[in-house]
Amino acid sequence: MEKPEPFITKTEMARRHIQSMILGGAVGPGDRITTREVSNALGISETPIREAIRSLASEGWLNVQSHIGAVVQGLRIEQIREISALRGSICGLAIELGAPNFTKARLAEIDKNISDYGAALEARDYRRVLETNYDFHLLLCDNPQSPWCRRLLENMHGLMSAQRHGIAPNQLRLNEALEEHKRIRDMLRAANFAGAADMVKQHEKNTGDFLIEMIRERSEANGPGAPDTVSAAEG
Repeated sequence: MEKPEPFITKTEMARRHIQSMILGGAVGPGDRITTREVSNALGISETPIREAIRSLASEGWLNVQSHIGAVVQGLRIEQIREISALRGSICGLAIELGAPNFTKARLAEIDKNISDYGAALEARDYRRVLETNYDFHLLLCDNPQSPWCRRLLENMHGLMSAQRHGIAPNQLRLNEALEEHKRIRDMLRAANFAGAADMVKQHEKNTGDFLIEMIRERSEANGPGAPDTVSAAEG
């Protein structure tokens, strides 16, 4: 018997839709999100959409500006360094706190996730790559001993996504990330939880360093004085 779909509020529906727009590259840093367009897309009133926008603004996804409304928030280089370090520390802590949960069954789920990631990468299905990458980190953090780690990681979901910053998927970096996932998995299988925690910190740092490099290259291409953020118009 299939599990029933969990109830989703209209506010959460609007949140997910706006996040999907950002992660899918439909909008990027500096682009405006209007309650009317979301309302038309979902067929719901604008009240829960405003609540969703306030929530996403508090998490750094959007910036609500006077006389303009909600625009997609870009990230500067120093913010990417901070977020990548936070993600690594949070996920590493979740691994160490949740060590008893990495059973044969959980490791089998991780194996399947890695296989799915590899298949999506080979097919160049980058939306699926993004989904499996998120699921991988969820498998590391979704433990009874680390509920706040999971919650914090979910709040930062997508902040390190290249698509969010208008950067095209990079096959080489995604292949490297897959190999990093495998090394984390291998350490978990060997019950080397401290090593897995250190590896996930390095993994997040590598992702942050890649984004910073891409942003700097884009900034240099735009000429002196260009901001060190990426906008959708540049993608």
